[in-house]
This record gives sequence, C-alpha cells and structure tokens, in this order.
Amino acid sequence: MLSVVRVHLPSEIPIVGCELTPYVLLRRPDKSISTDDVPETAPLDGHFLRYKWYRVQSDKKVAVCSIHPSEQATLQCLGCVKAKIPLSKSYHCTTKCFSDAWQHHRVLHDRAASALNENGNEEEEVFGRFNSTGSGTLSASASSASLTNGSATNLYPAAVTQRSGETWFEVGRSKTYTPTADDVGHVLKFECVVVDAETKLPAGPVNTILTSRVIPAPSPIPRRQIRVDGVGHLDVDARMTSSGTFTVLSYNILSEAYASSDLYNYCPSWALSWPYRRQNLLREIVGYRADIICLQEVQSDHYDEFFSPELDKHGYYGLYKRKTNEVYSSNTNTIDGCATFFRRDRFSHVKKYEVEFNKAAQSLTEATIPTTQKKSALNRLVKDNVALIVVLEAKVNNQPFDNPGKRQLLCVANTHVNVPQDLKDVKLWQVHTLLKGLEKIAASADIPMLVCGDFNSVPGSAPHALLAMGKVDPSHPDLAVDPLNILRPHSKLVHQLPLVSAYSSFARTVSLGYDHHKRRLDGGTNEPLFTNVTRDFIGTLDYIFYTADSLVVESLLELLDEESLRKDTALPSPEWSSDHIALLAEFRCCKNKSRR
Repeated sequence: MLSVVRVHLPSEIPIVGCELTPYVLLRRPDKSISTDDVPETAPLDGHFLRYKWYRVQSDKKVAVCSIHPSEQATLQCLGCVKAKIPLSKSYHCTTKCFSDAWQHHRVLHDRAASALNENGNEEEEVFGRFNSTGSGTLSASASSASLTNGSATNLYPAAVTQRSGETWFEVGRSKTYTPTADDVGHVLKFECVVVDAETKLPAGPVNTILTSRVIPAPSPIPRRQIRVDGVGHLDVDARMTSSGTFTVLSYNILSEAYASSDLYNYCPSWALSWPYRRQNLLREIVGYRADIICLQEVQSDHYDEFFSPELDKHGYYGLYKRKTNEVYSSNTNTIDGCATFFRRDRFSHVKKYEVEFNKAAQSLTEATIPTTQKKSALNRLVKDNVALIVVLEAKVNNQPFDNPGKRQLLCVANTHVNVPQDLKDVKLWQVHTLLKGLEKIAASADIPMLVCGDFNSVPGSAPHALLAMGKVDPSHPDLAVDPLNILRPHSKLVHQLPLVSAYSSFARTVSLGYDHHKRRLDGGTNEPLFTNVTRDFIGTLDYIFYTADSLVVESLLELLDEESLRKDTALPSPEWSSDHIALLAEFRCCKNKSRR
C-alpha cells in the first residue's frame, strides 16, 4: 500500500510571494521509494495523496524584526512611522539590533528627507514626508503592532479547529502554497495523508509540518533613475516613456548552481534558496521596466521554466544562449548562459548571432599552436563561455529613435566572460574575439551598438582598456601573462568601435548636485566603485558600453554606496538576491557621427 515516509520543507522561513513546495518521500506498493506525486486524478493501487494548508492564527498578531526576520519584534522606530516608511522596515527585535543596523537604517530617513527637500510633495515620494531630527526614536510595539492581515474571499471552510487560543484557517488544498500578506506573522501548517480513492477516507496517519512565522518579502531601498544632464532624477516607477528614448538593463543574477551555502555562508539560507531569490529577482527586474534586458548566469532550466514564461506575461520576448559543456559535465539543465529580453511593443527580432569561444579557441589552436602544445593550449583556452548578439528593429508605431520613417536597427551584445583571474591572456583574448565579431557586424550596417555583461574585469585591466579605449598599452602588466603567445603582436589588440561606458557619464556631469553620485565612481577610470560585493571581493566587473557616434546617455540607474548595504553584510542578502548589482541606462539615438 502507498505510504508517506517523510515530509519536510526545504526552507525554514516562509516569505510572502515565494512558493512553498514540501518534499514528500513515498513508499509505493512495490516497496520502491519515490518523490513523484500521486494525485486524485491518477490514483496508485486505489490510493492517492491529499494535501491541505492551514494558517494558525492566534489571538495576538506578531510583528517580525526587519533585520532578523526569524525573531519577533519588540521595538519600532517612530521616525519611520512619521516618515511613512513601510512599517515592515521599522521593527527591530532588540535595542542592540536597532543600534547595529542604524548606519543602514538612517539611509531610509535620509532618503525620505531628501525626497521632501527635492520635491516638497509627499504624494510623489517613495517614502512620504519626513519630519524628525534624524535620530532613531523607539517604541515598544510588539504587543500592539498593526499588521496588514485583512480578510479575503474565503475559498475554503472557515475556522476548522480551535485550541489554546489558536484558530486554524484552511488556506489551500494543493501540494504547494504561496504565502500572502494575510499570512504575515502567522505560522502555517501543511498536512499530507494517503486517502482511499473509493471511500475518500484517510488510509494512514496524517503527516504534519509547522513552519516558522511568515515574513514579508524584504525590499531594498529603491534606486532612482538619475538624469545625466543635471536636471534632476526620475523615480523608476515614473520614468519617462518618451518614444525618443529606450532603456537597457544588464544584470548577473547569480545562478543557483553557484549560490552555495559554503561560498555565501553570510546570507540566511532562506534568502539564498532559489524559490525565494527567483521571486525577488523577478520583482526587481520587472520593476525597472527596461525596454531591453540582458541577464547573465541564467540556468537553462530556469530560463525555460521561469524567466521566459514570467517575463512573457510582462510583454517581453526572450532569446537564450546556453554555455557549452565541454568543461562542465554535470546536469546540462543547470548549465547557465545569457538571456536577452526585449519589449514586444517596442522592438522586433531581426537576427541572432551566437558566439562560442570554445570554437574560436579550437580554430586558433589549429592555426597557430604547435602540435605538441595543442592539448595544453585547449585546456587553457576552453572555458565554455558564450556571447549572445541580437539585432533588433524599432517598431514604426513606437520608435525609440529620432529618425521617423527610416528603418532603425540596434545591435545588443550580451556576454559573461567567466575566466579565472590568473588566466589574464584568455580573458583578454575572449573580449578581443567578441569585439572583432561586432566590428564585422558594424561594417555591414550603419547600426548603433550596445555591449553589456559581466566581463570579470576590473576598471583599468587590459580587457577594460580594450573595451573603453579601443586599444591596450603594450606596457600593460596584464600582457605579461601570455604563455601561448595568443596576444602577439600587441599591435593587433585594437578595435574601431567608438565604445564608451555608460556609467562614465556621471563623471562628465557638471551639476553640483551630482557630487554624491561622482563619489561612487573610481576617480581614475570613472567607472562605479563596485558592481560585485561579496565577503572576499568588492569591485566592478559589469558594464554597459555603447557606440558614442550613434547613441547618447540620457539617464542612469543610481549606483549603490556602502551605506545602502546593511552594515557587515555582503551580497546576496535578503534585500538583494544576487552578488552583483543591476546596471540600467537610458539612451537616445543621435544623428551626429564622430568616430573615435
């Protein structure tokens, strides 16, 4: 007979909006062990599994700490209440918790005050009006916290069981359940039982799991869209929709395969789990409302099963290029790659080019490496990296360019140069190979270009110099690492594309109000101080380059500073679900041509 061996939840803390999928281990009638579901529509040996979810709602509602969501809150910052900052951010479990978090927490207050000073209209601000001295005022509020758990239409029977002041409300009858705002502060109960298909009665014991209290999804401080002409800022939610501009997002989302608890042991396990991160990433990505989205480290299965269908609902069409698997020989579904999405109402797909650096390595080896060194050369060069190049055409009725009536194309390159730091020659060779391919496309058509991605190269490195300056100084220290002589002669390390880094536009802005944005740039290269933040590394690896003879930057998504990241915290975190930060630029097509 069918029986349940074990039931457990992979994540110990349920979060609003993140689907809960219990792990149910079964012993089938033939004594084999399986995790396959046995629904009522397909019973096995006259039995099936019945699932139920309950919200265990006590008489006392509970607020949870904004810093330690597994802890009950005992304090509330009254400054947040006055500033109309979301209540979920105002709760703390202890005075020490509030004190330790103050450096990060005060940013919320400063933002609210800044928003008021800039616009003076609380209806238009992210956090509303702020009127305080700036110091944290605490209120003991655990017993009187007012959480939003409003009533909803009951799809299931009302109260089922009462005991010890608790009421159990049935909220679901499927194996999975997605917590809602009504569940915040409450424990959930999952029940699983084998049922006789004929009598519909239980044929075994009821297996039960109780979760921790449901917490609201942590939300980071909103990032504003900053004009580079010194005029002011645009809220992301109220960004211009002028037909003369378009926006491009580039984001390494951190593949699930790379997000190990050993590597990111500072991130709570629930916040590192893929069910949580995928929802948080989707909210963030959709919230930017970009016209073109370039994502890196997108697993093949995640593209097919999640990002493609979910972004399709928001009006995006997607293209994907998975990495090759000559080095990575595990489950091919978990191999990551590059995904490029664009809004169907603004662009149409014209052509796609797929760059496999392994193929280029094999061609290079055959042509230039002695036979006795070919094997070792391939071992060094073959890294499975790819690039996805997409040619788009602006739609006539909604052209994001200034040439109405003329067919306007746009070339978007998306890549992830994932090469170990000691293989500087391989990294530079891959970037050079990509640029030579883009030069061929540029030679065949008068077309604006964008080059986006994670290049795993810091500002000032040889790959960055090649991208930003069009050449590499022969005395650059990175060129000293070249055991295969693939970088010689150094005079070949050039390209003719007039590429400029979008975020260097901040440095060219003369308005005094932009000093705090400029402080987030490296003075020598005018690139962001960081786009990747872990316990072991903080620096810039991600870029959006554009052809300056055909495009001009209108605005940029503001950069994070270290105060925007919680004290003693690296990425990923409950608020930010990747170890990289997203970059977003708004462009306008320009008519004046000025080659490098």
